[in-house]
Amino acid sequence: MEIRRAQFMGSWYPASENECREKIEDFIADLPQVKPEVKRIGGIVPHAGWVYSGKIAAQVIAALKKNNPPDVIAVFGMHLGPRHPNFIMASGAWETPFGPLAIAEDVAGQLAKGFRFEIESPDRHVQDNTIELQLPFIKYFFPDVRIVPIGVPPVSRSLAIGEAFVDIARHFGYTAKVIGSTDLTHYGANYGFSPVGSGPKAIQWVKNENDKKLVERIEAMDPQGVIDQAMENSNACCGGAAAAAMAAAKSLGAEKSQILAYSTSCDVVPNESFVGYVGAIF
Repeated sequence: MEIRRAQFMGSWYPASENECREKIEDFIADLPQVKPEVKRIGGIVPHAGWVYSGKIAAQVIAALKKNNPPDVIAVFGMHLGPRHPNFIMASGAWETPFGPLAIAEDVAGQLAKGFRFEIESPDRHVQDNTIELQLPFIKYFFPDVRIVPIGVPPVSRSLAIGEAFVDIARHFGYTAKVIGSTDLTHYGANYGFSPVGSGPKAIQWVKNENDKKLVERIEAMDPQGVIDQAMENSNACCGGAAAAAMAAAKSLGAEKSQILAYSTSCDVVPNESFVGYVGAIF
């Protein structure tokens, strides 16, 4: 089996199994309670280096473990604009410190027949942190699961891809869950986005206005609203991924969502340029 080598292991997250295990166990030492009406079918996770947002991502993926383990997990991500194509890794496996995560080739293959994708492989792919940063968590909590890594742009047709993943998984008789990877507002000179200046007022604007608009669409289970917000207010770097994951979760039966955590990189390292992070469960 060909293996896609991890590109951020040893920099954005630990390279060794033991170090990863220690970090994850620390991240989940104080798990937030999930409301009974939330079915734990899917979630939204951030994808910065683990020092910034690893705890949020780990807690969301840990929350998914509470129900029966899935056969396959779709992981939506990638920094794509509305004119970008769809991407899918359709074969092989992806390296993690806990061992390789196999691709659900049957599901990925069927999905690629129904939509136009750029097909990635272990030796031909775009460098991407949005999906890779989640894979050690997935392998740790679901050691036998297979994955379908998918990149979709922030456009309405991406919702159909999320829904089709669910239909195909059901066709094969698989239980499925879904993860959407996105960070929120990228604010400051480093990102060329400073509509309200700098300092404390900028942090409060991001938290209480710009990111809040996106978070409210997640809470409302409104995939199209997530896309609209991402395009109008630059408050999600992977709006298509988040929206497609939400559409898939709704097809799987999710009716409610819960925000498990929200923070910014300023909570770890204060800086004039910073990023927002949210963790949600469906």
